[in-house]
Amino acid sequence: MNVRILTVSRRQPDWINAGFETYARRLQSVMPLELIEINPVERRGQESERQIDQCREQEAQKIRSLCRQGDWIVALDERGKHFDTETLAKFVGRLRDEARSPVFVIGGADGLHADFLTEAHQRMSLSALTLPHGFVRVMLAEALYRAVSLLNNHPYHRA
Repeated sequence: MNVRILTVSRRQPDWINAGFETYARRLQSVMPLELIEINPVERRGQESERQIDQCREQEAQKIRSLCRQGDWIVALDERGKHFDTETLAKFVGRLRDEARSPVFVIGGADGLHADFLTEAHQRMSLSALTLPHGFVRVMLAEALYRAVSLLNNHPYHRA
């Protein structure tokens, strides 16, 4: 099973990239993890809510163009379902058993378009806190590594 993370973001600091790569490397032999960065739509900083929504729609179109038939789309959203490690492990295990490829989508600074959130198979929240988008990719990679470790009875996860 291959897992992809699609994220609407600009270049991240080296420490973010190093953190993500640490877990992607650990997962490589059991569950390859690919990160795809999508450039956000340019904003001037004075946009109306309508204009911001149009930007989110343009970003959603870019995201859709990278999704494949049969992908299981998981939109990261503050109002999504909260997963503990065991629940995430069961979720990943079920997708693996069903030969589905999960695609985790991290929206841009203004979040994901409402239509895209509705279209996603699942909505997931990593935290009730507002987190920097770069940090979310590191947290998600670590959470996936921990879930896979639990599935494989690896000692990394200690319940």
